[in-house]
Amino acid sequence: MSVRVRFDVSYDGTDFSGWALQPGRRTVAAELLAVLERLFGPVEGGLTVAGRTDAGVHATGQVCHADLPEERWTAFAPALIRKLAGLLPPDVRVLSARAVPPEFDARFSALSRRYEYRVTDAVSGAAPLRRRDTLAWPRPLDLDRLNEAAAGLLGEHDFAAFCRRKEHASTIRAVTRLDWRRDPDGILVATVQADAFCWSMVRSLVGAMLVAGDGRRPASWPATLLTRTVRADEVVVAPAHGLTLAEVTYPADADTLRARADQTRRRRDL
Repeated sequence: MSVRVRFDVSYDGTDFSGWALQPGRRTVAAELLAVLERLFGPVEGGLTVAGRTDAGVHATGQVCHADLPEERWTAFAPALIRKLAGLLPPDVRVLSARAVPPEFDARFSALSRRYEYRVTDAVSGAAPLRRRDTLAWPRPLDLDRLNEAAAGLLGEHDFAAFCRRKEHASTIRAVTRLDWRRDPDGILVATVQADAFCWSMVRSLVGAMLVAGDGRRPASWPATLLTRTVRADEVVVAPAHGLTLAEVTYPADADTLRARADQTRRRRDL
């Protein structure tokens, strides 16, 4: 017998080649899976993750699940977080681990994923203690222009111009939140939330908004790219280290989890 376990995970992505397993490369999934298999034996099916973050991207709210032997789970559960803290490298932390219904799927059951991108336009660059998660932008950025550019990208659209296309994959996504704020320390933070994202979409959206925010493009320019059916070569993908996966949300009950997973698996069209 097995039990499905949800893990909430945080990591500094600087020294990882992304989340997903890759032969000969250090990845978040490889580190976590190695420790879980040390405790629980072979993990059938491996880890299923909410968002396969790229190399250098961080997470404070990543979610994954695994099916673990019920007997071992019962034995380890009370002290599992402390045990994982002692076995995992310091740039990966498991924040919580709990049994969930078998209908739960970390990837397909998700209702939304929320990312944050941090940028500084200070002439001195990023603060030394934040250099790993904050992009230093060489030009002054105007908050109103950034938010005007963001507003034009809200809603359900074909984001082909902002995605690295995968064969037979849809680029239609529904962006439910996209805005910028300037924190008291002067850092600009973009919040991007959608039901799902395609490859490089968040960093491409940020890259397009930044050149509007510093005045090199009109604030209306990013939205004009939504008419494209292929990737826009003039959109620069913002560097990975400014991006953090902050939160993934899910339905509360098993029936809705199953229905959500079924809906997500369908190819979407406008």
